[in-house]
Amino acid sequence: MTNQSVQTTLPVLGMHCAGCAAAVEKALGRETPGVLSAAVSLADDSVTVSYDPSRVGPDALAAAVAAAGFELVLPTPQMSAEETARAARRREEAAHRREFLVGAVFTAPLFVLSMARDLGFAAPWLHAAWMPWLLGALATPVQFVTGRTFYAGAWRGLRAGAANMDTLVSLGAGAAYLHAVALLLAPGLGGHPGFETAAVILTLVRLGKLLEARARGRAGDAIAALLALAPERACLLRDGAERDVPVAALRPGDVVRVRPGERVPVDGLVTGGHAAVDESMFTGEPLPADRGPGDEVLGGSIDRDGLLTVRVTAVGEQTALARVADLVRRAQQSKAPVQRLADRVAAVFVPAIAAVALLTFAGWWVIGGEFAPALTRLIAVLVVACPCALGLATPTAVMVGTGLAARHGVLFRDAAALERAHRVSTLLVDKTGTLTAGRPEATDWIVADGCGLSPERFADLVQAAEAPSEHPVGRALAAAAGARPRPVATSFRAVPGHGVTAVVAGSEVRVGKPAWIAPQGAPAELRDAADRLAGEGRTVMLVEVDGDVAGLVAVRDALRPESAAAVLDLETLGVDVIMLTGDGPLAAAAVARDLGIGQVFDSATPSDKAAMVAGFLADCCVVGMVGDGVNDAPALATADVGFAVGHGSHIAIEAADVTLVRGGLGAVRRARELSRLTMRTVRQNLAWAFGYNLVLIPVAAGALHGVSGLPAALRDFHPMLAAAAMAFSSVSVVLNSLRLGGRRIV
Repeated sequence: MTNQSVQTTLPVLGMHCAGCAAAVEKALGRETPGVLSAAVSLADDSVTVSYDPSRVGPDALAAAVAAAGFELVLPTPQMSAEETARAARRREEAAHRREFLVGAVFTAPLFVLSMARDLGFAAPWLHAAWMPWLLGALATPVQFVTGRTFYAGAWRGLRAGAANMDTLVSLGAGAAYLHAVALLLAPGLGGHPGFETAAVILTLVRLGKLLEARARGRAGDAIAALLALAPERACLLRDGAERDVPVAALRPGDVVRVRPGERVPVDGLVTGGHAAVDESMFTGEPLPADRGPGDEVLGGSIDRDGLLTVRVTAVGEQTALARVADLVRRAQQSKAPVQRLADRVAAVFVPAIAAVALLTFAGWWVIGGEFAPALTRLIAVLVVACPCALGLATPTAVMVGTGLAARHGVLFRDAAALERAHRVSTLLVDKTGTLTAGRPEATDWIVADGCGLSPERFADLVQAAEAPSEHPVGRALAAAAGARPRPVATSFRAVPGHGVTAVVAGSEVRVGKPAWIAPQGAPAELRDAADRLAGEGRTVMLVEVDGDVAGLVAVRDALRPESAAAVLDLETLGVDVIMLTGDGPLAAAAVARDLGIGQVFDSATPSDKAAMVAGFLADCCVVGMVGDGVNDAPALATADVGFAVGHGSHIAIEAADVTLVRGGLGAVRRARELSRLTMRTVRQNLAWAFGYNLVLIPVAAGALHGVSGLPAALRDFHPMLAAAAMAFSSVSVVLNSLRLGGRRIV
């Protein structure tokens, strides 16, 4: 893709199977100059196109798709791309409904009358000379209304040199109808005109398409549910007055007011007020977070109890909620590697089935010597062979799986990451922010004997000296004071890499690394305590007051509550968990000991981490990497599956294959389980789709003809049964995928 290219996702109407998808991709990707790539998502009837706008425009794309027999729906100024797609799906579903209702209204009496005649009911009028003409009159609207889109799609496809499901249905239903017309016009050929066969085929297949469209609409509910969390209107503050405006009209720098109980309309910074804000949709944390001036709030989160004034920082597609929805959308529209098999089969499926049908017809005509039974088997083979189920097997499962993952705080970049995640056997894990909370906490305050300071005075001096610091350790020490009053530093200087120095209540206070405070070594009474605390993974700093070492303080990055259980769960599942951190050996070893991690690589630079991942890849393992910082990005990009903790840096998230919006290592287990369940559903769908055709095509060709004891309609597989089976196969694949959406992942 060049720097000048544009990528867009647009709805396509009229697609039914993998053959249709291949035709659209061919029309755009290989036959339209200026198009760089085109990938169809059959699960939501869309195509993602990358093109050079200087060479081709949207109208030319639509024309290319129309030439292939389908309709590309272009967005309008009044509707967003998402609204356009939903409107297109509703329009197609409404068309399926209308055509099915026409078919049902005419096919029901046609079927009843035909069956009554064939079963030998004695009513004379059933056998009157005008009855076949009545049956033909009932069947004709079904052909030209219910079957119209099938015939039109088949014709357009053949003109474009492609064959698809429409081709099979049209050949089967058309052959049945024309045979019935021939018998009606030339009674001497013998037999009753079978108008009901053609009508039932078209009506049942149309019913299947209607049920399939409804089910596929449910499969794409995840994105709609996400976007529904964003309010449509906001209270804009301008020149001291409040105005109710559409959220789409807001721009960065605008100021909005959020009242208790309302959702925050956009991403922004709080400029006034305090409130408890429910951000569970992003963080998974059940308790609201306190937000006040200077704090960030995200669009879609809920203001629980306060009045907030918020300056807008991001709107539209730049908000966190929109980025999450876009990530889910991209994953749903991507193709999993396992789908390549289905695509290869679909490319030759329809021509192969047409050849099998012709051979079946010729064979039975030669063997039996009768035209009608041979034609019936040809029709049954054409109708029962359904490439729809094959084309829907993978994309519907991927769509539902990625939607389910989003609800559980796991965002897959694409279907390939979803397919690989459950195969990870070696997991390299960064420590800070992944196994630990990434927020140091003060744990120990030790006052030296004879310094003349009480513990309270010692703590006041340290906290006052660290209060202006921006370093995480300094903030942890300052926060330990809570709301208790304390003195204020009258001067402050940070010494990078060493510590801070300040004047507090007339005393000069220094807090920092032991080597900086006491180059000759800490006093004996503090040295043992410092060594013990360092061995436990704590960061130790000495405190000097007016030139004398007055004590020490220690902080520790607390473990995430779920880390120990997550390590145990993953290792129980056969995943080898290894810590890979830039921290020193003492801190790394202490955390590994607490979590039961047996293998640790400490003091690793970003390049060291990437090289370590590459080394495990060379051992033919499926390697995962979990991290949250910029220094983890090279390793995340190198791994088979990179997992970025959602609160981490933007660079880490961009480099990763999976973003864990909620939680640390525990979310990796959820991602792995979601991947496993989705791929199991894909395998079930593919097994059903292939198995359905492997079993029913021979049956339709007459493989059971000589088996006594079976009903005649099954032994000589009737085309109406073939149509019902075809409709059921597609719907069953979609429904099986939807079952996945109801799973609860702990």
